[in-house]
Amino acid sequence: MSLPPEKITELKQIIHSQLNQMDIQNRIRDILSDTIQQDFMGQSGKVGEEELLHKLKQQGLVDDILHQLQFRGQQGGTTPATHFLDRDDKVTQLPTKKVNIDPTRRYVYFQIKGGKAFLEHIDESDPMPGQVSSFFMFHIYFRGQRFKSRPIPCACEPQIDEGFLLELHKESSGEAGKMADASTMLSISDPIHIVLIKTEASGETSLVSSNFFEWRTVLASSGNRMSMMLELKGTGNESKVPCGVIEIMMELFPKSTKNFGQDVVAAQISLEKSRQAERERLFLVYAKQWWKEYLQIRPAHQDRLVKIFAQDENMVNRPVNSFVKPLRGGRLLDSARHAARFVSLIHHEKVQSLGGGSKTEQWTNAHAFLCRNKGDCEDHAILLCSLLLGFGLDAYVCVGTKSKGAVHAWVVTISIEGTVVFWESLNGHRYIHLPIDPNAPPMDKQHRPKYPYKSIGCVFNHVSFYANNQPSDSVEVCKFNLKNEADWKSMSQDAVLSVCGPGASLAWPSMPPLCCSSLDSALVSNDLEQQLRVMVYEHRRDLGLTTNFDDQLSYLLTPALAAYELERVTGISAGNEEFQDSIKQAVPDGHTFKGYPIQFSHRNAKRAFATCLKSPVCEEIINCRGDHVRLGVRVKVYPYPENAIATWIMFACKYKSVL
Repeated sequence: MSLPPEKITELKQIIHSQLNQMDIQNRIRDILSDTIQQDFMGQSGKVGEEELLHKLKQQGLVDDILHQLQFRGQQGGTTPATHFLDRDDKVTQLPTKKVNIDPTRRYVYFQIKGGKAFLEHIDESDPMPGQVSSFFMFHIYFRGQRFKSRPIPCACEPQIDEGFLLELHKESSGEAGKMADASTMLSISDPIHIVLIKTEASGETSLVSSNFFEWRTVLASSGNRMSMMLELKGTGNESKVPCGVIEIMMELFPKSTKNFGQDVVAAQISLEKSRQAERERLFLVYAKQWWKEYLQIRPAHQDRLVKIFAQDENMVNRPVNSFVKPLRGGRLLDSARHAARFVSLIHHEKVQSLGGGSKTEQWTNAHAFLCRNKGDCEDHAILLCSLLLGFGLDAYVCVGTKSKGAVHAWVVTISIEGTVVFWESLNGHRYIHLPIDPNAPPMDKQHRPKYPYKSIGCVFNHVSFYANNQPSDSVEVCKFNLKNEADWKSMSQDAVLSVCGPGASLAWPSMPPLCCSSLDSALVSNDLEQQLRVMVYEHRRDLGLTTNFDDQLSYLLTPALAAYELERVTGISAGNEEFQDSIKQAVPDGHTFKGYPIQFSHRNAKRAFATCLKSPVCEEIINCRGDHVRLGVRVKVYPYPENAIATWIMFACKYKSVL
């Protein structure tokens, strides 16, 4: 069966990356060197290929390669975020039933066997060989462990058959290495978060379902093994509507020596829910009283954007503080500015209400947001604030409006010295905020702010909530001395922590660790560059023009792309002098050079080329006519966590100027 070019490229990249990680070339070289010295020394003639291959098999090298390719990604465990096994969807085509289990740990084997009643796809037929169709992908998150399934073609009854090994590890100091006993397992109230993502043939993704599954029923089942049908609900406005049913199977390894009755497990779950409901009720009572006091300060406060509660993708009302949690990027992100760059590369999309009209407000859980790789400004701001908190900054999510009055969310950090910096999560820009004094004499020179924000209603993070208490909610005159009760009305931290603190509301998931990118930058950059060269050649051919690419000119564009990405991350431009000097030496006297750089957050060659042609400057370069015309194109893909990418493309040409 034929595959599309992008899938072939990804498959090559997976094999290449796997062999590099295993240091396969050095191992082959060592084995062959020892073999020739020991077994073939003194023999005349050449050593046959079959003999060498036989020696490699004897040494177990071939078995090691097959073992790694087959079982990599099947093991869960307490690996840190920087070493997450993000199971690549192209590696999981073969069914793998065996996994290595540490006998000193306890696991739940969670299997999704098949699906039924996905009625939206009742008319979808099997795709033709080589045809790219829409597909499902299941993402699983449980206690710091993340997995994803292979791509599953969309159907009314999809064939899933995917299993995930989830470790039931303890978190208390000194106890993390011990096997969880029966009472400990009963107290682990973290649900299994099942996220179902649909990817269209065009590459567009949508969140189909986000389900928090209570796994502890397996503790009361016979032999610690159970099967059941789980109904998946939709998201947003369709959160009460079933979107499909999946058959799941769970099994405990090793089996518990103590079995609980169903009434014991049900009582434990009911007790936890009642405790959480009581905490939420008390917080709601406090929040109502707090809001009443806030309105008594100034009648205009009624119209300010003070957001205490928000709805998630399942239409569950939660305090906004519960969405934010400090998140460390491990070794995947080097600085706060790298974090801002990473978040800005996640696609932005507003959730539209059914039937059009204004957008629907929906704050997505972080795991679902990362799995979909797309979300609204609130999702971006929450993720960026969590990462900045992880880097030790005093960061808050701001809720207000932009210059045209649209509701918006961004991030603010406040230094010890009082420096206030706005971070725009959608593009990574930073703005230093200097408030304008409204009482200053009119003759004083007032600076004009560069940021696009108009008003601000409140700021919050995982432990604090402040409502703007100043006479005006305009950002230009806003002071960010949050400890000043005259300017900001704060909520009690104890009240916030009672529902948002560690272990307070276990039904709300923790912030998932980031997964490293599975992309090989050099491989995908070269593949995209070759695709663009073909498109340029065909485009010029249709115009009756010949095409000559200058490989040296293309290579010289690389430093410029590196400088552009460095500037996006750090705000510092470097290397421009060397780039200009190299171009001047490569372009002969009497010739003209033109270049056009552009950046995308995807690697779809057709979309990128169509966008470039809309620019008059780029169109002039690609359609260049003249004497001694030479074209250049360079692509550099910068990978970030969660397979977010910054794709830089630069088209250039040099030609002899004719007066």
